[in-house]
Amino acid sequence: MRHARLAARLAALLAAVLTIPVAASGSEPVKPAAPAPPKFEMESVQLVLLMRAPTWKKLPAEEAEALQKEHIAHLTAMGDAGKMVVAGPFSDQADPAYRGVCVYRVGSVAEARALAEQDPMVRAGQLRVEAMTWWYGKGYMTFPKAPERKAAP
Repeated sequence: MRHARLAARLAALLAAVLTIPVAASGSEPVKPAAPAPPKFEMESVQLVLLMRAPTWKKLPAEEAEALQKEHIAHLTAMGDAGKMVVAGPFSDQADPAYRGVCVYRVGSVAEARALAEQDPMVRAGQLRVEAMTWWYGKGYMTFPKAPERKAAP
């Protein structure tokens, strides 16, 4: 009996040293539990659709070119400030009212909308803004040219 207890203790000690889990009886190894699947996490950005405004009108070429330069300068400034991570126009869409999209990373739809409404094309009545939060799986999309996202306090 004494030898059986000593053998059981020795087996438990050896199993602990070798990190092999041992059953309560000390005789059979226990299979380690499978690791829990990683928790699916999500992150978000503010999606701004630039739509043709009801007040849109065909502008003279020179005026349209000047306004387009101001529009691009605004988008560039938003990117340089770390507020917007990517933007671009649409093509091949069925509804020509959809003009482009801007992906902001500012934390609220209200802020993204306010920034987008400063766009000279919007202020001139050529475009209007539709803003919403877009959620996606964390890590599925990166913006390598954008500044790092600041951690929430």
